This record gives sequence, structure tokens and C-alpha cells, in this order.
Amino acid sequence: MIVVIDYNVGNVKSVCNAFRHIGCDAKLSCEPADIESAAGLVLPGVAAFGYAVNSLGVMASLIKKATSAGKPLLGICVGYQMLFEKSSEYGPHNGLGLVRGDVVPVPPGRVIPHMGWNKVNLPEDMELFAGLGKEKHFYFAHSFYADVKDGHAKVAYTDYGFALPASVQKGRIYGTQFHPEKSGQTGLKILRNFAEICENGN
Repeated sequence: MIVVIDYNVGNVKSVCNAFRHIGCDAKLSCEPADIESAAGLVLPGVAAFGYAVNSLGVMASLIKKATSAGKPLLGICVGYQMLFEKSSEYGPHNGLGLVRGDVVPVPPGRVIPHMGWNKVNLPEDMELFAGLGKEKHFYFAHSFYADVKDGHAKVAYTDYGFALPASVQKGRIYGTQFHPEKSGQTGLKILRNFAEICENGN
């Protein structure tokens, strides 16, 4: 079973519904026992970084413990940003620190927020993109982005007047700045791929 972490921030229910739509056994929960027993975890979110990370509360330590034991984790949008060390959105805030890097504003000169469909170049060695080819369009909605500084992370980029990191993979930790649940059949394939990663785990 995949557990979508329920911390009352943004799009948690829509992500859970998307997994159920593709026939995946998914549960929306904040219970420690569910988090500990899950085959994989999903951390979504649509909110300011500080509000989101504060709303996690004690679940933050449960997530870090689970990932250190090798449980797959997928962060989406703000959930993806929280994988990193810190954010400067509305002041300094610490993230989960699972991937090295900082969450910073999209540079001036671009339309902000970055909202709409962008083409992402898909590295062949990133497991979330299995079967999707070399590039696909996904739906974005954000004003900050993760400046990835982790030499152990694989990164997929989109062009937004600069190479904007759109997705990251570090071991069994995965994240997407875009919204798979709002990206049509291509986005659902991302969720299927994550479900298969969870099913095939140790």
C-alpha cells in the first residue's frame, strides 16, 4: 500500500484519487503506523514552504526514518521542495534535508508564478520516467524552485529561460516540481512507475 501523507496542505486528496484512478492501493493518512508499514510514501503539497513544513510536525521525523531505511518517497510540488535543506520563501525555513540544495525564487525576467505546461527532458536513468521517451510536457505551478547541489542526485530539467530542475532522484527518494496528478496520461504514467518501484522494493 502507498500512503499519501495527510497534513492538510493543498492537493493531498487529488493525489490520492489519482493513484486510485490507476488502480493503485493508496491510503490518505497521517497515522505513524500507516507511514511505517507503507510500501511507499507520497508527500504532496500546495502552500508556502514554511507553512507546509510546519504542518508536517512529527511526521517529518517519521519520513526521514522511513527513507533512511530505504522506503521509496515521492515528493510533489512543495512536497518536492521540502526534500531539500532549506527555503528562502517568506523567510528562512529548514526542509527535510534529504537532498542537498536550497529552494530559491525563480529569477526575475520570467513570468512568475511559473504556471502551465513545460517540456521536460527525461534522462533514461531516472526511474520515474521509464517508458516515456526523451521528453514530455508536464503541468507546473510555482514561484520558487530547488537549486540542486547534491552530487548523488539525478536531475531532469525544463527550460524556463534557464535550466530549471523539474525532477530529482537520489536513491529511492524521488521528487517532481510539476504536478503528475494534473498532467494527463503522461502524469499518471509517472504515478504508475512510482507504484511499481514500491511494489518491486525489498
